[in-house]
Amino acid sequence: MVPLSAVIITYNEERNIGRCIDSLKTIADDITVLDSFSHDSTEEICKQKGVRFFQHAFDGHIEQKNRAITYALYPHILSLDADEALDDTLCDAIRKVKDNFNADGYTMNRLTNYCGHWVRHCGWYPDKKLRLWNSAKGKWTGTNPHDRYEMIPGATIDHLQGNILHYSYYSRNDHYKQVEYFTGIAANAYYREGRRSGFIKMYLSPVIKFIRDFFIKLGFLDGKTGFTISRISAYATYLKYRKLHQLYKSKAKRHEV
Repeated sequence: MVPLSAVIITYNEERNIGRCIDSLKTIADDITVLDSFSHDSTEEICKQKGVRFFQHAFDGHIEQKNRAITYALYPHILSLDADEALDDTLCDAIRKVKDNFNADGYTMNRLTNYCGHWVRHCGWYPDKKLRLWNSAKGKWTGTNPHDRYEMIPGATIDHLQGNILHYSYYSRNDHYKQVEYFTGIAANAYYREGRRSGFIKMYLSPVIKFIRDFFIKLGFLDGKTGFTISRISAYATYLKYRKLHQLYKSKAKRHEV
């Protein structure tokens, strides 16, 4: 049987971390948490549950997730976010994989709970994620805050049955707070890459985003929740490009001085 390290990064996750850890206890041989100096009871909960707990200043989702792997006891890694948990079907599938780890990585579906509603449309499901892998065969990459795990060329990937249960937002206010936070990170990342924002990006892209999520991706089948998600996601697209535009305006003003 292949020993498995479950790895989680945290920051002020007292609402979620206990549920996440509990869902891992029957399948993980090691549970490692890398925290970004939380101000709530995240550390206390982790220690009460007997996980290995470390802290390091946050310098980006990709950077922190790659760093967390270095704290794990074993090279075969299951990576979860603190607001996620495994359902019973996925736990059973992972147990079987531990007996016969014949692929380099494994994908799994993620099902998101939005204010008590399980979202199956809006492009939010099945939301396939690569979360179980031999860490010698890849690394976290992408553009913050949108990280992804990328395997080396030639690596084999299989898919597991079951769902990662994602408890994303407890209220619409939580959603707006994350939009504010993530759009700032994304705008700064785009700015460093030299990407630009203009009228089309700022005003047409949000409209296209709403049409895609609510109509093409069948968000209307999730009712009021689908409309809310589609609307806020469109707003997030607008806000990201507006912040990027403001970064270039600030740069131009500094050069005028």
